[in-house]
Amino acid sequence: MKKIVEYMSNQGVIFRKLKEIKPKEIGSRKKVKIYLGSNINKYYCLIILISQKSKFLDKNALEIIDIHKKMEIYNDSKINIKYISIDAPLCSKAEKRVKEEGWQTLSYSSL
Repeated sequence: MKKIVEYMSNQGVIFRKLKEIKPKEIGSRKKVKIYLGSNINKYYCLIILISQKSKFLDKNALEIIDIHKKMEIYNDSKINIKYISIDAPLCSKAEKRVKEEGWQTLSYSSL
């Protein structure tokens, strides 16, 4: 988590608090790391780290969008800022869908 905080502070995003959420807590079986935090302006931020060997496809993007919806229910609040970090090649359709949904991509190698 320390690497995430340092990377995000270098990007100009400073968190008031940040905690890791286990995927089982929101009913997901995905092998991802989920972090929920609030920034200085009191907006909720969602960070999802994905490490996989195969290509990140459109169906994976739909699963990430589903995780976002579950996190809003879990947190009982709207999550305005969403970051995703993927350690795999990204399909063009998946990249387009992720951008349309308002996700910002991070460099996985620095996390």
